Amino acid sequence: QLQLVESGGGLVQPGGSLRLSCTTSQYTLEYYAIGWFRQAPGKEREGISCISYSGDVTKYIDSVKGRFTISRDNSKDAGYLQMNSLKPEDTAVYYCAADLFGDCSKSLQQASEYDYWGQGTQITVSS
Repeated sequence: QLQLVESGGGLVQPGGSLRLSCTTSQYTLEYYAIGWFRQAPGKEREGISCISYSGDVTKYIDSVKGRFTISRDNSKDAGYLQMNSLKPEDTAVYYCAADLFGDCSKSLQQASEYDYWGQGTQITVSS
């Protein structure tokens, strides 16, 4: 069972930056696509980004393009989401998820593709 742990959340002012990490202490993330999702209060969960297991495919929803960057470091069994120019509407609980041999070819909203999920980390963008 792959256990994912998100870290790096917190309170940030509008226009600020945060970097989320998704790590596992067991097994390896090398063969998994990593997806990032978020859920704001009163809203449905939203898929925001994906990086394929090979690392050569990345995908973003329009609202974060140019602001967020997904990456991975297989030597550390970690995935990252660099978030810049944060806005109040980015406030949500952020989750990472892993999809075995995933290539990010399906919709970012296809949460059922993912086999394992983290517990989430809160990001609050507020002045």
